[in-house]
Amino acid sequence: MRQFGPPDYPPPTIIPPKPSNSYIIDCLHSYTYVWLKNGRHFWFYPTRLEYGEVSGYIWAGTYWTFYGFDPEFIDEVACYPIPTPY
Repeated sequence: MRQFGPPDYPPPTIIPPKPSNSYIIDCLHSYTYVWLKNGRHFWFYPTRLEYGEVSGYIWAGTYWTFYGFDPEFIDEVACYPIPTPY
């Protein structure tokens, strides 16, 4: 696994089920499906999480491109492997 940059491969072809409760912090450096509060949804590979910003790479259909947004916009996320409760 590379330490920097986008993933070497495209995201999974199957969209995961939308969970009822999830946290982006559990999905750093994982293929992550994101549902935003405005209804938009997409594959994302988060690499950094700070106060007021999550950044990483968004899947544009044929390639990964750098993208960042406010985590307050997130409704739910699903990532693999699915985190288990402690």
